Amino acid sequence: MSQSDDTGVAASAPFGATEPRHTHPLTPLANGARFLPVALLAGIVLVGQNVDASNLVLGLLLTAAGVVVISLLIAGLSWIAWRRLTFWFDDQGDFRVASGVLTRTERRLQLSRLQGVDVVEPFIPRIFGLAQVTIEVAGAGDSRAQIQYLSRADAQDLRNSVVARAAGLHPDVGEAPQQALVAVPSRDLVISLLLRGSTVALVLLTVVIVVATLMTAGPVGLLWILLGGIPLIAVIAEYFGFYNFTIAKSADGLRTRAGLFQVQAQTIPPGRLQAVEFVQSWLWRRKDWVRVRITVAGMASDDDQNQSGSSFRQVLLPVAPYDVALSVVNEILPGVNARNTPLHRAPARARWRAPIQHKFLGVGWDDRVFVTDRGRFVRRLAVAPHARTQSVRVTQGPWQRWLDLATMHLDSPVGPAKVIALYRAAEEARQLADEQNARAQIALKTDPAGRWMQAGNRQDDS
Repeated sequence: MSQSDDTGVAASAPFGATEPRHTHPLTPLANGARFLPVALLAGIVLVGQNVDASNLVLGLLLTAAGVVVISLLIAGLSWIAWRRLTFWFDDQGDFRVASGVLTRTERRLQLSRLQGVDVVEPFIPRIFGLAQVTIEVAGAGDSRAQIQYLSRADAQDLRNSVVARAAGLHPDVGEAPQQALVAVPSRDLVISLLLRGSTVALVLLTVVIVVATLMTAGPVGLLWILLGGIPLIAVIAEYFGFYNFTIAKSADGLRTRAGLFQVQAQTIPPGRLQAVEFVQSWLWRRKDWVRVRITVAGMASDDDQNQSGSSFRQVLLPVAPYDVALSVVNEILPGVNARNTPLHRAPARARWRAPIQHKFLGVGWDDRVFVTDRGRFVRRLAVAPHARTQSVRVTQGPWQRWLDLATMHLDSPVGPAKVIALYRAAEEARQLADEQNARAQIALKTDPAGRWMQAGNRQDDS
């Protein structure tokens, strides 16, 4: 048996070990059913291209039978894996997962370093009443465990137990009460997605692809397009992902929930927020709408290379009036109003490096946060708490060097919110970096971030 531990500082407060348990018995069936739609569509496309009309019915029946057999085979293999997967809490209060058919592997997630617990209801498992729990802790390497699948009630109970143990509370304390803050209207979401330059470009590209496919491959080619995807599907998927988006606050952080076919829920814990970015397309300015993107420690998107800021886990609010967005951010950064922070604009010579946006480049700070502003057509106001500054660096390319300009970066974990002071005077950029390092050291000494949540606060709210 091999064992890999995500180690850290002091272990979580123990409340007794639990017996190893399996996931829900319907898990193998749900895993097999997940492949049915794609396999069936692929089979129909192949039959349509390779079978003549006289044998079309027989071909479709054989395709359906083949898809069922493959799904049952996948379900059978999943059943073997299901029998070998167990999870439990050990006598130190940490979370354990054992899995593997040929090679048995046991992992320990140290809950004193808990970063996030999410409950996701994918479309097919949701039909069976199942949900997935994702647990993340700080640490290098594989610091995430996905428990697929549990009943919705068991998934929520597991999430509550993990959060409680991480906070040093009794695992039966129950879920912290929450207060609703914002619900994004579906109409606003649709309009916001349509009022984007990227959406217009994707619509035009989709029309070109569909017309070209019809002219070259005929109607059957459209099935291949549906199977392989068209550019506009990215916008449609974003609408499905943010449908019925709600945000609420509780003692364990801000809770977001959304999704039409796949329901996702996550908690943004206090003290883990690295940076916030307010993004406003020029088509949104008339309504004063903004999207709020976030970088949270230990909560990278499912695809760590996805920097588009369209992932559910990267978004605090998909669209909202600016004042509403500021009030929500104020729940996790109390007393901070980035829009009112005085900004120092870039020097006049920056127009030779950024002729379009040089008038919109700015940098500012107060005793709690560092703020940068950039972009003309898409405005990006980024905010980072001083205590979350990991490192500061100054870069200067050949063109900037010739203009005696430099750019200062506040480095943070992988995420969409980038705090970048573009095209400052070179001496000013170096001074900004030195001063920010000093502010960060002072802020760290009084940083209240620690455990997932304070037990006293949790008890006060319950």
